[in-house]
Amino acid sequence: MSTHTSQESKAAKTNNQDGFAPETVKNLSSVLNALLADVFALYIKTKNFHWHMSGPHFRDYHLLLDEQATQIFAITDDIAERVRKIGGATVHSIGHIARLQRLSDNDQEFVPARDMLLELHADNKALVESLRAAHEVTSHANDYATTSLIEVWIDEAERRAWFLFESTR
Repeated sequence: MSTHTSQESKAAKTNNQDGFAPETVKNLSSVLNALLADVFALYIKTKNFHWHMSGPHFRDYHLLLDEQATQIFAITDDIAERVRKIGGATVHSIGHIARLQRLSDNDQEFVPARDMLLELHADNKALVESLRAAHEVTSHANDYATTSLIEVWIDEAERRAWFLFESTR
């Protein structure tokens, strides 16, 4: 049997191009979709606090949160595309995101600036823990591409948490 035919046979058995077994695709997709929901929730909360920032450090905090929101939003497409590349389906709506997200929303009319930063610090730390858990799943599944991306996202989330922590001292 030629290598080309062998690859086609493997893809046909697993129903996807990367050769992951259906159960592995399900597990990876589940972990990644939960991460995607959290990242969207964190993005919206960060933008919310960016828009509603006030106080003596308004400009610095406003710019910090805008920079962080841009970085957070940038990984959403990467996460969703990894789900699709491995043969899974990703989130379809705001409602789907709301059902999967583990980070809580903040709908308060007014939040003091320091409280905003502390809440975002805690959320970024929680995201780091979720990313580490996802890293274990993707590593165990030999999904090297996703594992590598997650390592970068962990570093970025740790940096955001560090900046937020230092801004509250």
